[in-house]
Amino acid sequence: MAGTDKSRSDEAADYLAGKGTPPIVILVNPQLGENIGACARAMLNFGLTEMRIVNPRDGWPNEKALSASSGAVEVIENAKLFDTVEEAVGDLNHVYATTARQRELIKPILFPGAAAAEIKALDQASNGAAKTGVMFGRERWGLENEEISLADSIITYPVNPAFSSLNLGQAVLLFAYEWFAGGDERFVVEMPETRAGRAEKKDLINLFGHLEEALTTSGFLYPPPKVPGMVRNLRAIFTRADLMHHEVLTLRGVISSLVRSGTANHQRRPNKDD
Repeated sequence: MAGTDKSRSDEAADYLAGKGTPPIVILVNPQLGENIGACARAMLNFGLTEMRIVNPRDGWPNEKALSASSGAVEVIENAKLFDTVEEAVGDLNHVYATTARQRELIKPILFPGAAAAEIKALDQASNGAAKTGVMFGRERWGLENEEISLADSIITYPVNPAFSSLNLGQAVLLFAYEWFAGGDERFVVEMPETRAGRAEKKDLINLFGHLEEALTTSGFLYPPPKVPGMVRNLRAIFTRADLMHHEVLTLRGVISSLVRSGTANHQRRPNKDD
């Protein structure tokens, strides 16, 4: 369906300004440039303009992505490239991970409409200061558990359980439409008046690294085959806690204190040969 009219750009800008701060679309390890272009087209259809791409298989920039975007040039040309998911979500306050499969991670699970309404509520509660992102995984197998562990909530699509395969462009389109249409407010929990000072994702990622290094040194993260699952569970605990920035600093201070105490005790321990 054709409908591009550049002469209405100012009208569109005024209209979209009333919808709040758009979430950021994050494509994790996308495989085909054509699919990235389809996502850009879907995004601009419904007022989403910021795309982040993590380690695209066929490199970037990609001419096939540009041609498949059907004129969504601004999304493609302004897309930001990242090497890791951690880097891509580092400055965000709230992240959603999309998946069609059940996961063992304990996180809130929302349909796209409920997630869209929650994003708008977060935006309003923070007076536009909250930065949100929605992660979409690889075309063939989606997001890895380690990537989902960095998210605050999961978005799942109400599709035929016997055939739940959506392509990347479809998944982005369905979410973008729900955000543009306003979402379904019946499924939004009451939001606090403000979340100023909420920890950014990079704060949590640094906390994870600090804690996991200390627990590796202490011998807690053992044996090796169980370490990935233990790390995912630990990350899920702290992500669910919805920490403030000062709380993250407090926890890192606690970890540093425990590490220093353990080192001091080890140094003071008498040698058995003394």
